[in-house]
Amino acid sequence: MARLGEGDKRWIVEDRADGTNVHNWHWAETNCLEWSRNLFSQLLSDLTVLNDEGNLFIKIKNVDKVDGEAYVNVRKGKIIPGYELSLSLSWEGEAKDSDGKSLLKVDGTVQVPYISDENADEDPELKFTVNDEGPVGKRLKEAMIARGKPLILDKIRVWVESMAKGGPVKDDLEPKKVTQQNPSASTSAATPKKEAVVEKKVKSDNKKGRKTITLTEKFSCRAKDLYEILMDENRWKGFTQSDAKISKGVGGEFFIFNGSVTGTNVELQESKLIVQKWRFGNWPDGIHSMVRLVFEEPEPGVTIIKLTHSDIPDEDSYGNATVVENTERGWRDLIFQRIRAVFGFGL
Repeated sequence: MARLGEGDKRWIVEDRADGTNVHNWHWAETNCLEWSRNLFSQLLSDLTVLNDEGNLFIKIKNVDKVDGEAYVNVRKGKIIPGYELSLSLSWEGEAKDSDGKSLLKVDGTVQVPYISDENADEDPELKFTVNDEGPVGKRLKEAMIARGKPLILDKIRVWVESMAKGGPVKDDLEPKKVTQQNPSASTSAATPKKEAVVEKKVKSDNKKGRKTITLTEKFSCRAKDLYEILMDENRWKGFTQSDAKISKGVGGEFFIFNGSVTGTNVELQESKLIVQKWRFGNWPDGIHSMVRLVFEEPEPGVTIIKLTHSDIPDEDSYGNATVVENTERGWRDLIFQRIRAVFGFGL
């Protein structure tokens, strides 16, 4: 053991000119509360929920409060988010008659009393209020719940995913992964061997750590209609409230949910089959999954869709072991349920 003051200088980082936490080896904590307030404001303020749908107009006005705590710990390069937050939003709505004349304008609130890292894979509770409980006011409130709730939950998931990636310290972490040096000839010769070992390990881990999701869902529509919705980028944009670009040909590429999911069409049979290669942006490099959607129409106006989503990794690239649960929930809540709600295909 070295005597006091005689320690190996390679382990002493506080006096280094190139940083005090080399490769994020030591524990570092960043307060993310103000960053979270700004991000929630960007995601939710002045957000249209309904625009002239059934003569109803609804939008979220402001994020009034974000209280609690939010932080990101980094240890040995691993990101460990922690948070317990409550949100308060304000919204406004208006109902018009068939001639465009205003019948009623209302204001309301949305309370999200508890968002916690312990429940990161679960949707938080939302409480809605309106300042007019008359028939028209209740109609606006019900429309806000039906259309606003999934929209708000989607934005909260964006924040949760951002926290999992490091929140405000993400940009500080990235350069340390790609720092370039001018190595000596001996170091250069050793590098390819190291990369080969890593690649082999990733392939081995991938084979062991893959899961499959199977779901069967029923819709009150023709198989042709459901197929077209899933292959039409404009309809994707409509029911997910996010950007999308979808090629309708085999071999064509697509991105959905603002590019957080990308992939390629492998096999397409109109009204019968969609097979696609999917990849989520927060998955480890080189990992792709396979999505297979089979459409059956046992009777006119009733369609059964059978989903098989295979080769899903156990963990994302940040070590979060909720990939399978989040993927299944995404299919149920963000795709199938929204199609029912937006296009009226519920049974």
